[in-house]
Amino acid sequence: MKNVRFPLLATLVVAAAILVMIGLGVWQLQRRGGKEAMLALAAANPAKPPISFPAMPPVPAEMLFRRSSLHCLDVVGWQTEAGRAADGSVGYRYIAQCSTGAEGPGALVALGVAKQPDLAPRWKGGQIRGWISEEPDHRALLSRLGGNVLPLRPMLIAERAPEGLKSVAPPSVEDVPNNHLAYAVQWFFFAAVAAFIYVLALNRRTPPGASS
Repeated sequence: MKNVRFPLLATLVVAAAILVMIGLGVWQLQRRGGKEAMLALAAANPAKPPISFPAMPPVPAEMLFRRSSLHCLDVVGWQTEAGRAADGSVGYRYIAQCSTGAEGPGALVALGVAKQPDLAPRWKGGQIRGWISEEPDHRALLSRLGGNVLPLRPMLIAERAPEGLKSVAPPSVEDVPNNHLAYAVQWFFFAAVAAFIYVLALNRRTPPGASS
């Protein structure tokens, strides 16, 4: 049997890394359970009565996809994202950045979908109805893992689009990513690979012919 010598510092570093990766995998499995419960609740929300549009983030699960409305006093800006129209076609989703009063956070409205990414919508605001959703998530994965990110702002998905735009597809739980199981498998795989590489490195350090 080979007499394997364990380098203390390297062993501690590798062991710590493996434990962290296993911990992240377990954390993703825990988040998966919470996400599935949230999706089950959100799936039933569109059939419930309308509620007031939330002014501040985050959007609680009991409000996600509920019908709501808001009054956009003025459109102060636009942003475009890849999106899908109610008729199934894909294009660019136009999101209006609305002011809702002299003070306050304002509101986001996913107004409609167009083929052109540089369209200048004529919509200037007003009362609009739709479903409560969240703004597109562009937060970095590492930032989300660290918990040092701002919550996603509420966004209204307009039920009807103004002239020149197609109506946005109604919200669906199928559009909400639920990749926690895949992330968990990845972290467990990384931990196994790290352990395997470390064992190979130890074997290479063992002098030929060494025995106990």
